[in-house]
Amino acid sequence: MRLWLFLRLWSLAWHLGLPVMLAYLWRRGRKDPLYAQAVGERFGRYGQEMPGAVWVHAVSLGEMRSAVPLVRALLDRGERVVTTHFTPAGRREAEAVFAADIAAGRMAVVWVPFETSWAYSGFFKAFRPKLGLVMEIEIWPRMIFAAKGSGVPLFMCNAQYPSDSMVRDARFGLRPAMMRGFAGAFVKSDLQAERFASVGVNNITVTGELRFDQPIPAAHLAAAKALRPGLGPRRVIAFASVTEAEEALFIAAAREILSVRTPPLVILIPRAPERFDAVARMLAEKGVLFDRRSTRFSRKFVQQSQAPIDVLLGDSLGEMYFYLGLSDRVVVGGGFQPKGSHNIIEPLALQRPVIVGPQIQTIEYPAVEAIAAGVCRQTTAEKLVQDVLTWPDPAPSAMEAFMAAHSGATRRTLAALEPLLKP
Repeated sequence: MRLWLFLRLWSLAWHLGLPVMLAYLWRRGRKDPLYAQAVGERFGRYGQEMPGAVWVHAVSLGEMRSAVPLVRALLDRGERVVTTHFTPAGRREAEAVFAADIAAGRMAVVWVPFETSWAYSGFFKAFRPKLGLVMEIEIWPRMIFAAKGSGVPLFMCNAQYPSDSMVRDARFGLRPAMMRGFAGAFVKSDLQAERFASVGVNNITVTGELRFDQPIPAAHLAAAKALRPGLGPRRVIAFASVTEAEEALFIAAAREILSVRTPPLVILIPRAPERFDAVARMLAEKGVLFDRRSTRFSRKFVQQSQAPIDVLLGDSLGEMYFYLGLSDRVVVGGGFQPKGSHNIIEPLALQRPVIVGPQIQTIEYPAVEAIAAGVCRQTTAEKLVQDVLTWPDPAPSAMEAFMAAHSGATRRTLAALEPLLKP
């Protein structure tokens, strides 16, 4: 009864709020025109049909990137795929990575419908998917129950249930009830399987983390290998995905690190591009000898300046593997503020030791396993500099063993889907 009432109120709120949503898209469209394009798709009006496609919902950029290896594997085995997104970042990523498949008619990239039954009715009429995969843990009530009503098995995929979410859900209980509406879940670890099972989710399969199977841009690694000798014999420490709340902390840590007898080179990579100029001003105000990636190297990674520096400011997008390829160890941001740490999989995939802050609830998997394996170290703001300078490098065999144990999620997910993928 409680869930029934919630769904009715949810539906009413969406119908009354549609003008607000349209105003939101128009306002966001003034900065990013893609928000205001193909608005009909959000109402379930699609100019194409692809019956029998596998539906992958990746709300934004991070979810789409985690879905890439699985989507690639589905296409390679002859499936047709439709991906749905809410933000332009996710849609652009899908269109860029799978441009050839889209042009060949094997894949469609569209907006996810608004949370109304009639909008989803239009989506299911156009694509009649054989199954749906919702990346990570996106809980959209109308999506779940519209899929169930249309006979489309809908699964959580690459899913984890963070401990802080479990605490919140224990107080209210509605989200677990909605999760029980999924046909099943493909989860990242045994711990996550136990958590989903504890709230009544059925048909759970441990498949691992798809991000461990992400393709690594060879051009970025080649550029890093070619340019690394030009940085000299110094060790290179990367502060990656630095949030605005952490900028002062990391700049202070960098200055302290640079004061040792044999100082390393520091790469400082803000998470948000709108912070690039502000961080550059902060470095200049502190008297740090730095250069920006945009002026130090050309777009094709040709070094344009030989002037000595202590800090390289990573003011570019989509080049994380280039920065990581230059580095000897990586401090991943986010975990030194309450919202939680950002992804540590990219540096682990390159077998770089990783340091994270206290708040790892957002990356519980694989952080807990990586810490236990000795390839990741959890620290505090007070001990950050000490751990950066003195934590011994893990043995290469430990890094290799960790990656061997945690790769292969794409293969395991396809195996679990096999009964549903047959004609």
